[in-house]
Amino acid sequence: MHDAPTHRDGGLSLHQLALMIGVSGAIVCGVLTGCAAAPKVATSTSAASPPSVKTVNTVNTTSPVVPSSGAQSTDAQQAAINAAPTVPGTIIDEPAEEPEDNPEGTAPPADEEITYDVPIVLNESVEGHLEYFQTTIRERFAMWLQRSKQYLPVMKDIFKQHDLPEDLVFVALIESGFNPYAYSRSKAVGPWQFISGTGRRYGLKINEWIDERRDPIKSTDAAARYLKDLYVQFGSWPLALASYNAGEGKVARAIARTRSDDFWKIKQTRHLRPETRNYVPKFMAATIIAKNPEKYGFALTDVEPFHYDEAPIDSPTDLRVIAKAAEVEYDTIKQLNPELRQGVTPLYYADYQVKLPPGTRDTFIDNFSKIPKEDRLIWIRHTVRQGETLSSLARRYGTTVPTLQEANHLGHRTTLSIGASLLIPAKGATTATVMPATTVETEETGLQQQHKSVYRVRSGDTLWDIAKQFNVTIKQLQNWNNLPSTRIRAGQRLILYLPGQLS
Repeated sequence: MHDAPTHRDGGLSLHQLALMIGVSGAIVCGVLTGCAAAPKVATSTSAASPPSVKTVNTVNTTSPVVPSSGAQSTDAQQAAINAAPTVPGTIIDEPAEEPEDNPEGTAPPADEEITYDVPIVLNESVEGHLEYFQTTIRERFAMWLQRSKQYLPVMKDIFKQHDLPEDLVFVALIESGFNPYAYSRSKAVGPWQFISGTGRRYGLKINEWIDERRDPIKSTDAAARYLKDLYVQFGSWPLALASYNAGEGKVARAIARTRSDDFWKIKQTRHLRPETRNYVPKFMAATIIAKNPEKYGFALTDVEPFHYDEAPIDSPTDLRVIAKAAEVEYDTIKQLNPELRQGVTPLYYADYQVKLPPGTRDTFIDNFSKIPKEDRLIWIRHTVRQGETLSSLARRYGTTVPTLQEANHLGHRTTLSIGASLLIPAKGATTATVMPATTVETEETGLQQQHKSVYRVRSGDTLWDIAKQFNVTIKQLQNWNNLPSTRIRAGQRLILYLPGQLS
């Protein structure tokens, strides 16, 4: 573990101090006797403040960070939380290259009611992000702030339970805008943007039925444990946050190459990507606005916090069945359970806890107990036809190949036998029954007499329209007619092999 970095206290320049109290720099200099150079206002809570100027507490020293289980808390670790770093600054047009850093940094504007429990400073880079959030992406950032009101209470409680600074919840603000369904180009998922490897390392289940990275409760608990481990490793919240963005390895290598464990010094080098160099200032700017949105022109409305009841589900169940048993709308159940990927509780998951609207648990349990297990899932039973594959069926029914493999106990098999019966989750179904699928057999099965038919293509026809009309597949039409693509023309004659009743 690295020793905690030593930081100088940031301060207000003489010019900034004059602007804050509405007088000239000369007057301030006259009041602060003996000021040959611009004095600094210390951000430390123990330092004295100049007359008539109030400083903001950048660190809440009453909420210490406790390392994860097995690690010993040290004075150096606590000092890393309490120290406000010396802050060079940059502009924020990510991921553009940055200008030379300004070696001066100050505390955020003083406000009697606003305090921070992580190091927050104001410099060129942070100010650039403040402007960016208020102008360039103002509408989007306002939406993120509004959404955050739903999740902040429960997420702060989770961080508090882990003895972590509650302001760390604003990492989710810059990661996803608190969107459970957020998905990045690097395949990071959920409000905390976990990649699959890190998510699984912190106990999140990820498969074709469930992705707990999208669960706002489970993913927040994982994020809290991850951030705590990063702090124990680096002894500094700026470095821990940079590692959350770039990964522990890249930050550790940057420390080794620069021989510095001060994020703000490393930031001036090329050993971190521009995105990571901007990440900490971006977090600080977002936190400053989020803790006082009205000051920055964001008017938010009150929303109901994320509250819920839970009930155990002992067998795979469609969310529409759950909604009906709870006597609520399907969309309500879906919004409370974003981790469920197929609209059904996961297979082979004993006593899955489904989230329900507050106050509906008893009603749900009473109604649900009366529904037979065989009526809790909505499936289509599909009979495999010539030319069909797991991939084509997955595309047709809006599901995935692993889902079909797991639901039908196929293991890793990808080949299908003609005439085999498959169960497929029916997203468009509306009744809680196993729906019989049409079982038109092809000529090759020998199970039903086929008749050769000829269809003349009409203006506006597509292969998809014709396949749907005769209950065959596009692949079959292509095979029967040696079509290299799906293009057809009016007047073209297509051969079809159909059961007697359809020919």
